[in-house]
Amino acid sequence: MRVIHDVHPEDVKVAIVAESFLPHFNGVTNSILKTLDHLRQAGHEAVVITPNSSLAGELSGQGVPKVYQGFKIITVPSVPLASYPEVRVATASVWRLRKLLAREQVDVVHLASPFILGWQALRAAQELDLPTVALYQTEVPSYAARYKMPWLTQRLWEHVRAIHTAADRTLVPSTFSCRQLQSLGVQRLAICGRGVDTAQFTPRLRSEQFRRAVAPNDEVVIGYVGRLAAEKQVADLKALADLGNTRLVIVGSGPLEDELREILPNAHFTGFLSGERLAEVMASMDIFVHPGSSETFCQTIQEAMACGVPVVAVGRGGPLDLVDSSRTGWLYQPGNLEELRSRVSDLAYDDAKRLAFASAALSSVQDRSWHSIGEQLLGHYEQVRTAKIRN
Repeated sequence: MRVIHDVHPEDVKVAIVAESFLPHFNGVTNSILKTLDHLRQAGHEAVVITPNSSLAGELSGQGVPKVYQGFKIITVPSVPLASYPEVRVATASVWRLRKLLAREQVDVVHLASPFILGWQALRAAQELDLPTVALYQTEVPSYAARYKMPWLTQRLWEHVRAIHTAADRTLVPSTFSCRQLQSLGVQRLAICGRGVDTAQFTPRLRSEQFRRAVAPNDEVVIGYVGRLAAEKQVADLKALADLGNTRLVIVGSGPLEDELREILPNAHFTGFLSGERLAEVMASMDIFVHPGSSETFCQTIQEAMACGVPVVAVGRGGPLDLVDSSRTGWLYQPGNLEELRSRVSDLAYDDAKRLAFASAALSSVQDRSWHSIGEQLLGHYEQVRTAKIRN
């Protein structure tokens, strides 16, 4: 058994095992970066273990970075996912990961949305008697039907149960996700949400120049931000395509971009955006929509609210916690595209109501700082380490 000495918060070293990392940017990557930022600010140490990028990416300078915030990034062998080649699937063995964790002398293993690499790392950590904190961030089993493999759904849920039953603690981002894992028999659960950067995402960035470019006749701008992939159900926005005096803006990239351009020929596609430009475009929207029904949280909803934009989202998963229906936006029944259209119309054609919802949305996220989320995470690290010492 590995001997764990009493360690104070200032000298904890964390291994973050990530199924994907930069340059591939998504909600999981964003939360990892925020965690690393907080660890650096608090004086802790960290190392990231993640799949390597393609040879083409490495040669073009678009590969996984070697360092972030002074923390070392270790890559392991991987292969591209057949239906989504931008996503890499790690092939590292338990033996290799055990060797890496032992060499790095980490105190706790943080499993970011574990599934393949995370499962191998979890087993390696168990062999080293290292405490583990798993973050449930992606409802992978629900993707099976979207990618025309419904027969895999049950087996994928069994894998999710195995991972989170084995972890010393699982952090879930929403009450829906908590109930979901409880129904699988998973214990040792805690809710830990996400922060939002209200300095970056702010109504002050609303751009009349952008609005004139995409809505020259002062149309109501309806926006979506996220991956253009099957699980996001962006094609559902076709239900909004013919709403009078509106303009649909789609922000993001992904494997379905060409198909979606055909389905939504009158929408404005910006491609992938980040940083201040993303915040500017979000703040320039009048209504934010999110049709994906498999979101464990949905960070873009919080970012839209921080920009003072009311939200219409599917009433399942993370949005149930984020959207106060009839006050900060509307929730609609999964699959009910007539209700989606009705809810968007309600805000699009009632300026006073839209502004009232926008004000309430902005107020609702003002106390959700990344600092407080980082402090909660440090507390979970310490608790699982203390429990390991006692055992």
